[in-house]
Amino acid sequence: MDSHDKTDKVSDKAEELKGKAKTAAGKVTDDKGLEAEGRTDAAKGKIKQVGDDTKDSLKGVKDSLKDSPED
Repeated sequence: MDSHDKTDKVSDKAEELKGKAKTAAGKVTDDKGLEAEGRTDAAKGKIKQVGDDTKDSLKGVKDSLKDSPED
C-alpha cells in the first residue's frame, strides 16, 4: 500500500466521522437538514472505505495468484 492509498483511507474515515458529527449536531439542534446531510456524508465515507477494502482484497488475491507455482 502506497502513501496515496493511506491518505485516501484517512480522508474517507474523516469524511465518515465528519458526517457522524453533523448528524449528532443536527439531532441536538433539531435541524433535520443538517442531520440528513450528516447521514449522507457518513454513508459516502463508509462506502469509499468499503471500496478501498475491496480493492485491497482483490490486489491481495491477484498477488497471491501471481506468486503461486504454475502447474
